[in-house]
Amino acid sequence: MSTQTLVAAHGESGHDHEHESHSVFGFWLYLMTDCFLFASLFATFAVLGHQFAGGPTAKDLFDIPGVALETALLLLSSITYGFAMIGAYKKQTGTVLKWLGVTFVLGVAFLVLEMQEFAHLIHEGAGPQRSAFFSAFFTLVGTHGLHVLIGLIWMATLVVQIMRKPSLSQRDLTRLTCLSLFWHFLDIVWICVFTFVYLGSVV
Repeated sequence: MSTQTLVAAHGESGHDHEHESHSVFGFWLYLMTDCFLFASLFATFAVLGHQFAGGPTAKDLFDIPGVALETALLLLSSITYGFAMIGAYKKQTGTVLKWLGVTFVLGVAFLVLEMQEFAHLIHEGAGPQRSAFFSAFFTLVGTHGLHVLIGLIWMATLVVQIMRKPSLSQRDLTRLTCLSLFWHFLDIVWICVFTFVYLGSVV
């Protein structure tokens, strides 16, 4: 291979690396806007957190052990995604796919339990229209659940893309890194939800 070819290849590689770095930085900026979104929802809940309009309260309806199970599933999914990232850095496609699959199952289980909780609350007459408290609750928790659903769709898309390739590329690693940031961010938000919304409402 000639010197000119090596220089051109190095330049192309450097350009790709710079592009991927910009992609990760841009995703960090997106996460900052999501922080403002959730901060607004938490602030709204704080204002409306005691407005039950004479209806059932959080102490009457919240199932803390069930929510604790949801929390455990989501936190465990963060660990399994970490294993997937370790495999990605080692260029082990099979390891990445295996742990992404486990993470996906845990995420789906979390959403199923959350939907069951919503169905139970609505069945007990505590839907989002019942009081200001439950309007704020369903909006905050539902927005987080929607983000988890988006993350699962993104994860499934990445799995399909990775399965079609013989090996992981730098672009694949960047996409996995961005999803990792997103998934861990959702874990942090959920810890705040569990502490502030659930535990704070029943204590």
